[in-house]
Amino acid sequence: MSFEPDDYLARHFKTSGADLAAKVDELANLVVPSNSANLPLYREMLITVMRMAQADRSRWDAKILLQTMREMEAAFARLEQFKRRRKVTVFGSARTPIEHPLYAQARQLGATLAHYDFMVITGAGGGIMAAAHEGSGLDNSIGLNITLPFEQHANPTVDGSDHLLSFHFFFVRKLFFIKEADALVLCPGGFGTLDEAMEVLTLIQTGKSPLVPIVLLDEPGGTYWEEALTFIHRQLEQNRYILPSDMRLMRLVTNADEAAREIADFYRNFHSTRWLKDLFVIRMNKALSEAALAHIREHFADLCLTGSFEQQPNGETEQDEPELLPLPRLKFVFNGRDHGRLRELVDFLNEPSSLR
Repeated sequence: MSFEPDDYLARHFKTSGADLAAKVDELANLVVPSNSANLPLYREMLITVMRMAQADRSRWDAKILLQTMREMEAAFARLEQFKRRRKVTVFGSARTPIEHPLYAQARQLGATLAHYDFMVITGAGGGIMAAAHEGSGLDNSIGLNITLPFEQHANPTVDGSDHLLSFHFFFVRKLFFIKEADALVLCPGGFGTLDEAMEVLTLIQTGKSPLVPIVLLDEPGGTYWEEALTFIHRQLEQNRYILPSDMRLMRLVTNADEAAREIADFYRNFHSTRWLKDLFVIRMNKALSEAALAHIREHFADLCLTGSFEQQPNGETEQDEPELLPLPRLKFVFNGRDHGRLRELVDFLNEPSSLR
């Protein structure tokens, strides 16, 4: 995401008779490392807070901003230790009893994901959340708990550990469910599970969140997600509220092994994506063959707003994390709309026959 400083804020302070922008620069220079590329961002954060203070907003508004910033900073700091590990967020009902087949399936899912070296993120509660953490174990678990006015306990796997984070605001907690996820698995559940399902689909469909696997997991013979998909097909797709290709953003499976393989296969060659101004960049673990590149140019041309696909051997011209620079890239001017088709492209990139 590109950043453009808001010069209006600095001008606003100057017209008030106090050049607070200069004071903010002085403060930022005292604490921010001189070589930090984030200096302009920290400066704008400070100016935004000063602007709010100058307007002297209501106490409720000020408390919301303060609590949000505190929770986000604390979460960033705690999650830094897990930065290099891929993570899977698992959603499902807290009311699923331990004797239910879905509980055993979620426990098996956690164990299987841990076998693939994925960490498991849940809301840290009972039911499906407790089962997934039981299976993955503490070393492979992260719990994002919510503090409620009535008694609320984290599940035994993460309770009392530094793998547990507590949030006051649901919206901050939901941000980290998505931000940290390299994949999402949705098990049957209530309003909360359906809310999460629709939200993650909306975020990925609109490009507000990077493309990751969305796996709908049900028990063998179960109809929960099958009926949900039927409704989406008949009411959303057939009425053209969504694109037909949007249905490809999610995959229905009926066992834990299949769910884990779906996620692992997604990262077989695909690594990650980023925007580089107007260019959309797909990082890959291995370069594509010339035949595969020709196939992509012919069969996925609809994804390009202009021009075509170009392969680059590395990211040496980009400002990137050092370990990502050697990765080959596929670059194109993405239309920014058809993320279901983008998922089809990723599936093709992951086929062994596509590689050099």
